[in-house]
Amino acid sequence: MSKYRTPLPLDAVCGEIDIRIDRTGQWFHEGSPIGRIELVKLFATVLKRDENGDYWLQTPVEKGRIQVEDAPFIATLMTVEGSGEDQILHFETNVGDTLIAGADNPIRVEIAPETLEPSPYVTVRANLEAKIARAVFYDLVELGVENSDTFGVWSNGEFFPIGRLDGGR
Repeated sequence: MSKYRTPLPLDAVCGEIDIRIDRTGQWFHEGSPIGRIELVKLFATVLKRDENGDYWLQTPVEKGRIQVEDAPFIATLMTVEGSGEDQILHFETNVGDTLIAGADNPIRVEIAPETLEPSPYVTVRANLEAKIARAVFYDLVELGVENSDTFGVWSNGEFFPIGRLDGGR
């Protein structure tokens, strides 16, 4: 018998991990906020989302499901380069990820049917989104342009609708 442990199979599921990300992007472990941002950033690097919409912390040898109330990240900063159709929108998240909105990182806005409240998101990476912070969304709206019956923004050669001009959903 070998004195070494047999490694777990790749992607061995370890079940539920008592980690939750709330609507504001705050991470919790066993009900208490995770105060060390460097630890949150480390966890964020191994966060994945599967085709069923479940979120996992996944290392090369194991993975555990966590709970996410809305989006796992918050886009807290936006900078603008250029203008009009040549405009490029740069975003930074609460965990330090940076991205450029474009074909690989689209912007989308969901409208709550009961309140008509917009919820804007930008894709960060592989099936993971950041909710765009309200102040950043207001800045985004300031950059908006009309395009047929749609109101939206340009970034990296792509047009992203963020509202309708006819009041529709």
